[in-house]
Amino acid sequence: MKNIIIAIFVAAVFYTLFFIGNYPKAFIYIDTAYTQVEKGISFVKDQVAAVLLHKPVTVTDLQDKYNTPVKKVRVLIVPGHEPGYGGTDFQGLLERDLNVYLAEQLGSFLKNNGKYDVLMTRDKTRWSPVFEEYFRDHWSEIVEFFRDNKEDFLKLIDTGQKNTPVARVQHNKARQDVALRLYGINKWANENVIDIVIHIHFNDYPRKNTNVAGKYSGFALYVPEKQYSNSPTTKAIADTVFKRLAKYSATSNLKMEKDGIIEEPDLIAIGAYNTTNAASMLIEYGYIYEPQFIKPEIRESAIKDLAFQTYLGLQDFFGSGNDVSFAYDTLVLPRAWENEITNS
Repeated sequence: MKNIIIAIFVAAVFYTLFFIGNYPKAFIYIDTAYTQVEKGISFVKDQVAAVLLHKPVTVTDLQDKYNTPVKKVRVLIVPGHEPGYGGTDFQGLLERDLNVYLAEQLGSFLKNNGKYDVLMTRDKTRWSPVFEEYFRDHWSEIVEFFRDNKEDFLKLIDTGQKNTPVARVQHNKARQDVALRLYGINKWANENVIDIVIHIHFNDYPRKNTNVAGKYSGFALYVPEKQYSNSPTTKAIADTVFKRLAKYSATSNLKMEKDGIIEEPDLIAIGAYNTTNAASMLIEYGYIYEPQFIKPEIRESAIKDLAFQTYLGLQDFFGSGNDVSFAYDTLVLPRAWENEITNS
């Protein structure tokens, strides 16, 4: 028994150090190191699955709430990665900071519409006080939440009630604490009746010289795999957001993202192991080295425009896509950045 414990400890240390040195540039899901420790200490796949109640928000729920004067649709915006840590970069431009800037623009459009109650998880330097406190005071509950949901979903697979989901895209792995904070966001969103969660990212991919722009470009939306309970509503919203973004922006030309909307089972952000009741999507707004993001003179207009198109996509879902007169006042020179790129 002593040798087993020592082996588990050594494996955990090794994998943790490995992932710290190889932190992901984009996507994140639970890492192998944590899974191995879990298996060695407390995870018993064959035990009776926990009885977890999933109450996913429905299309009818959301549209009724939007059209009820005394209620607001609760939207949680999650700028990808952590304050001061993680994400890709290109020639000094940090994805994690770009995520915050777009999140702030989207938040402004939503807040100007009295139908939405808008929250954001972090800014450039710190988690919001709500989440900082939640991670500190409820860490053990977050771990239990992850274990229970994973155990429950795997049991459903074992009993034939669910199929083993297959990821379409190979994702990077996350450090244990980073992954658990994402599960913590899911847990908090469930407890606080969040209706829609939008994770904001910019894309990149491994290549020999990361200081030179890569060959891929375009945006993509990631939504929960069809077996997850929040999948139908997320897909309905993602469809209207995609159509708005696609009017002016090219879809990713990465082979696995060519459809524009991709179902994924492994991304914690959108509800891995059925952990999210809210309609949850992750948007890769483009590759960080694309000229509209790299050039400071046009970056602001380009980011505002992407945020605005996202807002319009949400409005289309609620049948109010043309009711945007107030929002135009806050958008400086919409689409003017296109001329800048064309003439440069």
